Amino acid sequence: MSATTRQPAPVATRHALPDPGEEVPTISWPIVGIFSGALAAFAFSSWAALAHRLPGAATIALSATAIFVLFTVVHDAAHYSISTHRWVNVAFGRVAMLFVSPLISFRSFAFIHIEHHRNTNDDDGSDPDHFVSGAPWWQLPVRFPLMDVPYLTFLVRNVKRRPRGEVLETAFLLVVSIALIVTSAFTGHLWMLAVVYLIPERVAMFVLAWWFDWLPHHDLEDTQQENRYRATRNRVGSEWILTPLLLSQNYHLVHHLHPSIPFHRYVAAWKRNEDAYLERDAAIGTVFGQQLDPSEYREWKMLNGKLARLLPIRMPKRSSVRAAVFHTVPIASVDRLTDDSVLIQFDVPDELRDQFSFEPGQHITVRTDLGGEGVRRNYSVCSSAVSDTLAIAVKHIPGGAFSTHAMEHLRAGDTLELMTPTGSFGTPLDALARRTYVAMVAGSGITPALSIVQTTLAVETESRFTLIYGNRDADSTMFREELEDLEARYADRLRIIHVRSRDPRHPADLRGRVDSAKLATWLEVDLAIDSVDEWFLCGPVEMVTDLRDLLLEHGAESGRVHVELFHGFQQRRVTDDFTAATVNIGLRGRQREVDLAAGDTVLEAALKAGLDAPYACLGGACGTCKAKVLMGSATMEQNFALPSAAVDAGYVLTCQSHPTTPTLSVDYDA
Repeated sequence: MSATTRQPAPVATRHALPDPGEEVPTISWPIVGIFSGALAAFAFSSWAALAHRLPGAATIALSATAIFVLFTVVHDAAHYSISTHRWVNVAFGRVAMLFVSPLISFRSFAFIHIEHHRNTNDDDGSDPDHFVSGAPWWQLPVRFPLMDVPYLTFLVRNVKRRPRGEVLETAFLLVVSIALIVTSAFTGHLWMLAVVYLIPERVAMFVLAWWFDWLPHHDLEDTQQENRYRATRNRVGSEWILTPLLLSQNYHLVHHLHPSIPFHRYVAAWKRNEDAYLERDAAIGTVFGQQLDPSEYREWKMLNGKLARLLPIRMPKRSSVRAAVFHTVPIASVDRLTDDSVLIQFDVPDELRDQFSFEPGQHITVRTDLGGEGVRRNYSVCSSAVSDTLAIAVKHIPGGAFSTHAMEHLRAGDTLELMTPTGSFGTPLDALARRTYVAMVAGSGITPALSIVQTTLAVETESRFTLIYGNRDADSTMFREELEDLEARYADRLRIIHVRSRDPRHPADLRGRVDSAKLATWLEVDLAIDSVDEWFLCGPVEMVTDLRDLLLEHGAESGRVHVELFHGFQQRRVTDDFTAATVNIGLRGRQREVDLAAGDTVLEAALKAGLDAPYACLGGACGTCKAKVLMGSATMEQNFALPSAAVDAGYVLTCQSHPTTPTLSVDYDA
């Protein structure tokens, strides 16, 4: 497709665009209302037709209206915007989908619809709705009522990508639908079925294709990937009737920019962010089809009042403490993620919230006394840094003291000692940035990446993210449902590629492990080095180091390849080359001079002297023990946590550092 992409205004002059996608209600009462009203209307029209109380035309009109309204329920359910509880969305979606199009299961529709968001206006077959939006005008009367037919063909083309249960559910519904029609024909009830459902359903499909697809997308040349502000349009004018009539789909652009917003909040989102949308040359048309540029729209808008102001945007921030410190924190909930992992959410007291503020990619150290034998473990924070939630995920390790305790004994109301957040796996965010990120993780390596993905997409509303996630199979995939929710919420900006090592039904090119061979292929296809701004690697040591080496070989800047390991290499320490030293240590505002024996690390010397210095992994992988060298010099045995810029600035990992001068001064508070 040839495309003329309009260039946005220079970044320095643009407003940050707050992303209201986080604001999913506990329950969307407007959805409950229209769902209940539509079902009641359909039931009444069906009863009236069977009892011969209404003429056929009236029955068709009333039932078609009910089905049209139920599509909005399906639509919001597909984006998990009806409720923060996943099962509520699925329940509403499954029931409503039976009326909208019983040929397709709700989960299949959700997959197809997300592909439309990701590939809007692409004419290469990747946008299932292009069947309507890209059709010649003379074919529209035929294509509108048949809009769900290409959905079936799209599903068939992608059947290997879909779970077996979903495919079987769609096949079952298709067979039952055909059987019902055939049975009605043989029993002489086909006309009644047609009046009650078949004709209303096609009428509703005609209107849905027209209002939800053709009106927002036709004659727009930009694709979602090229310019997300001009792949979909808003229609303005006569909103007193259009907004309720179209169930707010006259503001369809807002939906494509923030897919998780409930339909009844599109208008409010537009008003709050109007300046930011206009600065990005958003596509706007009038009810009569006239296309308006931002200046023309502003002139048109003067007839209807003043422009709305922008909402402030929230940015993540680090802990307020200078050096990490332990606090006792109660547990809010413990929920099973997979058969061998749990999600632990903490109820951080209000007076400690500033201390437990975190940036995406940071971690906390857990300390607890198990039968008199204290343990400490390091876990990445897996919640969004702008969510007011502190959560970690613990994957069970056979024989592991704390992971076994967490799986079998921890409950809501228990307490744990938590160290305030540390680490620097993430990268600074900029609300005005337009970047491309890639994360490659395996197993529990998803935990820091999940926080980074959620926070980045919420703060940087122009940025895109690709997450490559390796597991044994679907059942062992941590946060599987949460990742599906994120894909629905950020449909055009988030792509998740699952790699599975023990799933024979998984696509052949995505079977096995996340390794350098697969990365080499991706680098040749759609993850070119020069197209990616930041890389995040988290998982087993061998995987991470191999991937990092390959990226550097292909020209990636070392400062843009971020590495996180849960354990460093356990090397056999050679002490002959090290000498004793005197170390001055700054910790929580106090200075202490300690003696360091030959072969000891700075951290070991601090702990032997009774200082409560922060540490976790002791393998150079987590960064908890970071300190700045103020005087003298030291060498590190290994470093998987500090970026080169931090090392150049004088920071060291004290668990790996040995003085190379007779005296050394380090500061944990710097």
